[in-house]
Amino acid sequence: MRLFVGIPLAATAVCELTAASARLRSDGDGLRWSKPESWHITLQFLGNTEPERYECVVARLGELRLPPVPIWLEGLGSFDRAGVLFAEVRPTPELLLLQRRVNQAMEACGFPVDARPYQPHITLARSKGKGRAQGLSALKTRAHAAPGFTQFVAGEFLLYESVPGLSGSDYAVRARFSLGG
Repeated sequence: MRLFVGIPLAATAVCELTAASARLRSDGDGLRWSKPESWHITLQFLGNTEPERYECVVARLGELRLPPVPIWLEGLGSFDRAGVLFAEVRPTPELLLLQRRVNQAMEACGFPVDARPYQPHITLARSKGKGRAQGLSALKTRAHAAPGFTQFVAGEFLLYESVPGLSGSDYAVRARFSLGG
């Protein structure tokens, strides 16, 4: 199974991002737009995981005791080389602590820590095919004019399984872990 650890979004954030995506989306924009039910903030991507390691993942994540995490969506941005449009997430001390502790827990299960700096975000759309940056270039001006978003407090984080489908991957929740409880 292909796993990752992430934070689900509050309903208000989903509504605001849905409205922002609808304003930006256009026919023939060359982008594959993510479904709102797939939106999340990734804490760590684990990849293909054997059943033995799955048990370790659930056990180690279940041992984490951390406070709820305030989540601030700051605006829209893009990873031009990857062809990704995303909602920026403020890297608050609480979010960075949770991400670091998840990484440490997963390292104990044999998953390597990503050497790249953590850049929390929510993927909204991806460019299709070649010329990835072209699909995003038309959105940049409109994306910078997007309205601000409200804050929410994450009371849990989840272990997701990525299940390939015809129109992209679907995400199934495999385990839930409370924050602050």
